[in-house]
Amino acid sequence: MQVPAARIVFPEADRAEIASLTSEILASGALTLGAHTREFEASFAAAHGLPFAVAVSSGTAALEIILRGLDVAGSDVVVPTNTFAATGFAVLRAGANLVLADVDSKTFALSAATVAAALTPRTRAVVLVHIGGLITPEIDDIRTLCDERGVLLVEDAAHAHGSSHDGRYAGSFGVAGAFSFYPTKVVTSGEGGMILTADERLRDEALIFRDQGKAGFLGNVHIKQGYAWRLSELHAVTGLVHLRRLAGFLDVRSGVAARYNAGLDDIDGLDPILVKTGGRSNFYKYLVLPRPGIDRTRLKKELKERHGVSLSGEVYEAPLHQQPVFEPYARGSLPVAEDVCARHVCLPVHSDMTEAEVDHVLASLAAAVETLTMRI
Repeated sequence: MQVPAARIVFPEADRAEIASLTSEILASGALTLGAHTREFEASFAAAHGLPFAVAVSSGTAALEIILRGLDVAGSDVVVPTNTFAATGFAVLRAGANLVLADVDSKTFALSAATVAAALTPRTRAVVLVHIGGLITPEIDDIRTLCDERGVLLVEDAAHAHGSSHDGRYAGSFGVAGAFSFYPTKVVTSGEGGMILTADERLRDEALIFRDQGKAGFLGNVHIKQGYAWRLSELHAVTGLVHLRRLAGFLDVRSGVAARYNAGLDDIDGLDPILVKTGGRSNFYKYLVLPRPGIDRTRLKKELKERHGVSLSGEVYEAPLHQQPVFEPYARGSLPVAEDVCARHVCLPVHSDMTEAEVDHVLASLAAAVETLTMRI
């Protein structure tokens, strides 16, 4: 059996609907910022319990627009070091200084303690990243700390479509959340992103920024330094149709994770990152920490070549402070992130994954770990 690292799920009925809607859009000539975009925005906001959503060209754009709307230029913005480079790039392109912080090994996320250690008198915002779709149970403590220090909390929820904690969805804990619709995400529009917020002023700012900073769609009076951050109608209908599958996808992925949880109890040397009581992850990634001494590269090679199992990409294999492009912002060691980035693996999770595939992954893991342990 072959189990791929990822599988993008568009049932035949969805493909047919998207094709039909695409044909209508092309015939109409209204290809951007139209009715389908507005419907996608409204549906995504409703699915996450928030009043406002702004569709944009990518998750990176969503985060940069939020930061520009919060006027972070010239200030410090705290970001976890184990995030995708785009999180750091968005901070820098919004004109802020990047402050990289360590994380908690049980959540791969910022904690109240690591945030407190990174705050400066110039801190304007903290970007909390929901790695793998997991919302840290410390999120309320982090929000309280930010409120006490007069710092804005922003969520990088690129991984976290539909994830929740204590009944509240990703994107609703801070002033705004940024989502991605890149092809590997639980919900995709091919390319695209979404800003979620309860702040009407920030919503209005985002509408201006995404369309070249214009005062209105049909005019050419520019009031901000915006960019071409629009989402096309073609992408919007793709995302809208896929979004309808979110609840079903979450159920399947939760079932996969539960089967992994049970199976990993019988495999010595592999510790899963578990969702705490009150949380619901979308399991964009299923994170596992092999014990020290189990080489990740050899484990991945063994699984793929001998068992046909491809592990999902890491989150992330190298922390930002160890990457050349972010060298000016590195301020010494961030040991927890360095350790988890170097060791963890992500088991494959698909929105239509079968029990047979999950069992094959578990059996393959057991065999691979036994083989590698014998060689240590």
